[in-house]
Amino acid sequence: MKIQRIVYWISTEVFCLWMISNAYAYLFSAEARKLCAHFGFPDYFRVELGIAKFIGVGILLAPIINGRPKEWAYAGFVITIISGFIAHLSSGDSLRVASSALIALHILLISYYCYQRTQVLGK
Repeated sequence: MKIQRIVYWISTEVFCLWMISNAYAYLFSAEARKLCAHFGFPDYFRVELGIAKFIGVGILLAPIINGRPKEWAYAGFVITIISGFIAHLSSGDSLRVASSALIALHILLISYYCYQRTQVLGK
């Protein structure tokens, strides 16, 4: 059980650091602005996505939040990551470029699996 919690927190923190840096870039980086334009996204969507990622990270990291809010945060990140992967491929980016989304998805799924196990086994 202790190992499960350690893996949960490490995977969750790594994923959340990744999403915080991504959200910050979406809000403040000219390069991220160009990337969103490359995908064909409107500029307001870039801002919404950055804010939503900050909110999702807050929910994942808050130990007092469990149940549906955390489940929705995980679901939102899965949808965002898969959509990002598809956006890369649809806009002509290589599979190598798009594969970073799959790495993020893998880390998120480890976090989710460990979260579920800690909920079933008791905190």
